[in-house]
Amino acid sequence: MGSCHRVHPFKLLISGAGVAADIHLRHSAPMIYRIALSVFVALAGLVVSSQMSVAVAEQASVLEARVSKVQDGDTFTLKGQSRRIRVWGLDAPEWDHPGGSDATATLRHLISGKTLTCQVLDMDRYGRYVAQCFLPDGRDIAAEMIRSGVATEYCRYSGGFYGTC
Repeated sequence: MGSCHRVHPFKLLISGAGVAADIHLRHSAPMIYRIALSVFVALAGLVVSSQMSVAVAEQASVLEARVSKVQDGDTFTLKGQSRRIRVWGLDAPEWDHPGGSDATATLRHLISGKTLTCQVLDMDRYGRYVAQCFLPDGRDIAAEMIRSGVATEYCRYSGGFYGTC
């Protein structure tokens, strides 16, 4: 009886320049699937992330409205907006921390009832717009708060934009 040589479906014979190698796909298939799945998940994450950034940019790149409420020294709400605004580049103490009531009062005095122009730059993990905002006379709110001494530049995010890092 002659021998019948069957090629295993998970083996591939590669030959060229007189060299032959067996690649056992049976052992490498799980690794290939894991790599493919990792690449797919990473790409899906990038797509979702970029869509969120595009949605923020398209829906609210510039907001212009009157201030309706000041939550603390770096967060407020504009009339007609359901999302709060977090002032970009500004780090103020929370209202219930030392210095927080002064920061809140200063921001309230600076912006309450005024129409602001806010350039939305991002959305934070709490769903707030992160925006660089300006008073009607063009002054930057973060710069004014930093200058007053009740808040500091948030260097981690501002990259030293206000020159105090």
